[in-house]
Amino acid sequence: MAGDRIRQSLVIAGTVVALIGAVVGSGAAGGTPIPKVAGGALSADATLLAPAGPAFAIWSVIYGGLVAYAIWQALPSQAARDRQRRAGFWVLASLLLNAGWILSVQAGALGLSVVAIVALLVVLIAAYVVLRRHPGGTTADAVLLDGVVGLYLGWVMVATVANITSWLMQAGFDGWGLSPHAWAIALLGVFAVIGCALALWDRGRFAPAVASAWGLAWIGVSRLTGSLPSAPVAISAFAAAALILLVALAVRVTRPSPGRRG
Repeated sequence: MAGDRIRQSLVIAGTVVALIGAVVGSGAAGGTPIPKVAGGALSADATLLAPAGPAFAIWSVIYGGLVAYAIWQALPSQAARDRQRRAGFWVLASLLLNAGWILSVQAGALGLSVVAIVALLVVLIAAYVVLRRHPGGTTADAVLLDGVVGLYLGWVMVATVANITSWLMQAGFDGWGLSPHAWAIALLGVFAVIGCALALWDRGRFAPAVASAWGLAWIGVSRLTGSLPSAPVAISAFAAAALILLVALAVRVTRPSPGRRG
């Protein structure tokens, strides 16, 4: 059908847009590296919930997965599949919002970047819910849809917390009398609860749990080795990462899903 071909073409175009945004956000093509935008508001030591620089290496995996997905979904055999129809436009929206987030931070508009990343998180949640409700059953589905979207979602969950925290700090939020360390520990606790709830709901899929744990672990590293140290926050971040992984593993072992491959 013509609509399927349009969707496939738009996903490919959206992937190209996202990749161009990634190149600009890396500092190439005249862009400013993300850690240096907005006066360093998104750098590893800007807030207590900012991950260390190496954490962002996960984007290479996510972008690689998105490129592979774009090629796979463009195959004639995938055009009329119900799962592709249901998920395709959600993935497309995530690609465009990702590029929009990079554009907003390049402009130094942290408030706008918060809007973009929250919208991105909502879109990824919607995509993940669609995939969960309409399982695929093939290895390609497990890797290129469930796996890629799961990694994307897990990382954006961490990035959203870090982004909002940076914006609040820049806006002069005083913590209502609580110390930044107390706020950071409390937010990490809330994040752990959400991450564990997600693992319970999706029957222990590893992709979102691993991506979330990856980001949390690098927050811990940043608080131990960076210029904004906090042992309590580091311990909380490491504990949250471990808890999410353990819950995902426990659910996967005790509540196996017959059709699940990844």
